[in-house]
Amino acid sequence: MSLIIKGISKKFVSKHKETVTLEDINLSFEKGEFICLLGPSGCGKSTLLNIIAGLEKPTDGKMFLYDKEIKDVGVDRAMMFQDSALFPWLKVIDNVEFGMKMAGVSKAERREKAMKYLKMVHLTKFKDSYVHELSGGMRQRVALARALTLDSEVLLMDEPFSALDSQTKSILQIQLQKVWWETKKTIVFVTHNVEEAVLLADKVVLMSANPGKVKRVFDIKLGRPRTIESKDLAYVITEVMKELREEVEKVAKDEYDSDWSIEKNSILYDSDNDMGVGI
Repeated sequence: MSLIIKGISKKFVSKHKETVTLEDINLSFEKGEFICLLGPSGCGKSTLLNIIAGLEKPTDGKMFLYDKEIKDVGVDRAMMFQDSALFPWLKVIDNVEFGMKMAGVSKAERREKAMKYLKMVHLTKFKDSYVHELSGGMRQRVALARALTLDSEVLLMDEPFSALDSQTKSILQIQLQKVWWETKKTIVFVTHNVEEAVLLADKVVLMSANPGKVKRVFDIKLGRPRTIESKDLAYVITEVMKELREEVEKVAKDEYDSDWSIEKNSILYDSDNDMGVGI
């Protein structure tokens, strides 16, 4: 196993209360697997991703990457956020090279690797453009190229397509499958969207409502490349939705008025606003 998560829990303590965000998370993944963390808002998906990245410390439990305990950030893990986090004063090529420059990689090697990954995300002709000249989808492709240049063992992605329109998102989902296939990286991808999770993942980790626990792990044994029009994909989406429905209802009871019900609100996870598939 490449990534092992043992008994991870996370509590946030304020002056007035203690909040348990994650509770006894146990997971293990093989090298090169594509994993999606799926669940209702507030279930701790992003918190778990941040712990894997070393950006947050667990209250209890340990994580291991190739038998080495994860205690802090490291070059073996690259992170991609919802926002592209590009530097607007730098050109595309300089943004992609930035991490390598900080790591002391030579100029010639930086340029070679940057062009390699810009080609992989089909952006070489925009290498001398500035961020404000790019669309949202193009910015995320630049961010992906930058993350890939670090040659990390694991790529961590926190809802990287959530702010994009549905057409751009669909294109990037296809592109990401190709990039993953070519690089053979282990990817851990956070999403609220059931369609996206089933489309991309080898394994979908369904998390329960707060406190976040592993409710079920779905092995997605579908061929690739996958398209959203596939009947087999639709069947698996329906199966995942059945399990997710109960967790969404738990969150809704806490956050909505007493007359709310899932039957009255037939759209669950619409792809354009993080809410996606009708039930």
